[in-house]
Amino acid sequence: MVLEPQVEPIFHPDSYGYRPGRSALQALAVTRTRCWKNDWVVDLDIKAFFDTIDHSLIMRAVAHHTDLPWALLYVRRWLAAPMQYPDGTQTARDRGSPQGSAISPLLANLFMHYAFDAWMARTYPGITFERYCDDVVVHCRSKAQAETVRDAIGARMEEVGLQLHPDKTRVVYCKDSNRQGSAEFEQFTFLGYTFRPQLAKGTKNGAFFVSFSPAVSRDALTRIRATIRGWRIHRRSDLTFAEIVTRINRYVAGWIAYYGRFYKSALYVALQGINTYLMRWAKRKFKNLRRSRKRSWAALKAIYARQPGMFAHWKFGVGPT
Repeated sequence: MVLEPQVEPIFHPDSYGYRPGRSALQALAVTRTRCWKNDWVVDLDIKAFFDTIDHSLIMRAVAHHTDLPWALLYVRRWLAAPMQYPDGTQTARDRGSPQGSAISPLLANLFMHYAFDAWMARTYPGITFERYCDDVVVHCRSKAQAETVRDAIGARMEEVGLQLHPDKTRVVYCKDSNRQGSAEFEQFTFLGYTFRPQLAKGTKNGAFFVSFSPAVSRDALTRIRATIRGWRIHRRSDLTFAEIVTRINRYVAGWIAYYGRFYKSALYVALQGINTYLMRWAKRKFKNLRRSRKRSWAALKAIYARQPGMFAHWKFGVGPT
C-alpha cells in the first residue's frame, strides 16, 4: 500500500501483471494484434525467476523509490526469510523472492521494470513487447532481428543475475495465410493461450483463411478435464440437481470468462464432457432412467430446451445435442 503508489506511475504501459486496472486478457488482446502486424516473436522464458532475483539489485530499486527505514527493513526481511520445508528444516535465502508473500508481485514488477522494460525502451525503442511478471513476448519484423534481440536480452538478463532458459526461449514465426514459408517454431504459449495458425472465417465475405490467433492451450485443457473428472459428478447421487448446478457453474463460469475470450470453440470439447457426466448422474439418480442411456440423455436435452441458461457451459453454447 505504501510502495505501489510510488512505483506504479513509472511502470511501462506494456507491463500487465499484478497491476491495478490491467489484466492477462488485455495482454493477450494486444499480443494478438501485434502478431498480426509483425512476422516474428521472441518467446522468452526466464529460468527460475522468483528463485534467482538478486537481493542487492531489488533493494537498490526499492531504495530509489522510498527512504522509509521501516519499509526497507520489512522488504529486506521478506527477501531474506529462510525457506522452511515440511520436515521443519530450513534453508537460508540469499537470492530470490518468496512466492506467496504480499510484496512479491510488486517486487517482481519493480525488478523487471529496470532489468527489462526500461532497458528495452532505451535499447530497442521501436520494438514492442508484452510482459506479465516474468512471462514476456517480444515482437520483431524479421527472423534476423528476432535472433539479434533474443541474444541481446540474454546478455542483459545475465547482467542482472538472471538466465534465459536455452530450450524454452524460442524464435517463433507467426504463420498465416498472408505469410509464406515455414520455420522450426510456429506457435507459442502465453498466459494459458497458445498462439498458432488457426482456421478463421472472414467477417466481410465469410471466406475461410488461416489466422495466427490465440486459443486455450493444451495444458489448460488438460487441467480443465482433470478437474471435471475429479468432481465425479456421476457418483454424486446424494446431491440435488440445484446443488450440481451451483458446483459446476462456480468453476465453469470462470473458465469461460478467461479461456472463452479468444477462439472459444477450442474450449467446447472439454466442456462437452460435463454433459456426459450429467447424463450419467441422472441415470444413477432416478430409477426410471437407470436402464436407458437414451432416455437419460433425452431428459437432459429436455431440461436444456426449457432452460438453456441453467449451466454456464449451456449458456456458452455447449448444450447436450
